[in-house]
Amino acid sequence: MKYYGNVGYRNTKEIRPGVWDTENVVERPYYGDVLEPSRRFSSSDKVNDDISVENRVSIISDPFAIENFHNILYISWMGSNWKVTKVDVQFPRLILTLGGVYSV
Repeated sequence: MKYYGNVGYRNTKEIRPGVWDTENVVERPYYGDVLEPSRRFSSSDKVNDDISVENRVSIISDPFAIENFHNILYISWMGSNWKVTKVDVQFPRLILTLGGVYSV
């Protein structure tokens, strides 16, 4: 399955000496492939269970992605933003493992 969508990066910047803005998110579009489309079923003591996937998405990286892979927060896929729980660097690709729905 092919992938095209945005990847959200945390973009911290110093507002003034000693004060950092951590809420700034930059999105960049990428092409790639969905490697393992899957869903994990888990029950909890909540009324509504949290949705969680364990998909892996391989994106074709650019210099920005390689330099900032440690700042990846989420990936847009199937109409939602999903938390990235793991990033494997396999140049020229990044393999992103997804978790639950990303919420700010």
